[in-house]
Amino acid sequence: MARGRFPGMGGNINQMMKQMQKMQKKMEQMQKELEEKEVEASAGGGAVTAKVNGKRELLDLTIDESVVDPEDVEMLQDLIIAAVNEAMRKAEEMVSSEMSKLTGGLNLPGF
Repeated sequence: MARGRFPGMGGNINQMMKQMQKMQKKMEQMQKELEEKEVEASAGGGAVTAKVNGKRELLDLTIDESVVDPEDVEMLQDLIIAAVNEAMRKAEEMVSSEMSKLTGGLNLPGF
C-alpha cells in the first residue's frame, strides 16, 4: 500500500485532512455567528413573545398585560410555554439549516 493512501479512496490522506481542518474552521466560525442570531416566536396571537438565540438561550420574554389574569394563571403559563418552545424549535431549525449548508447535507453528530 502506498504511503498516505487508502485503497479505494483515490486521494492523499494529507489533502483530506487539510480539507477537514478547513471545514472545521468554517463550522466554528458559523457556530459563533449562529450564537449571535436571534429568533422570535409568539403565542396567543402575540400575547406572549419569546426571543431565543442560536445557543438556545431565552433572551427576552414579553407578556401583553391583557393576558395577565390572576384568576387564570394556567392560561398564561401555557402561553409562555408555547412561545418559548416555538422559539427554541425555530432556533434549532435555524442552526440545522445553516449547518447543513456548510456540511453539504452530511449528518454530523452534535449539529
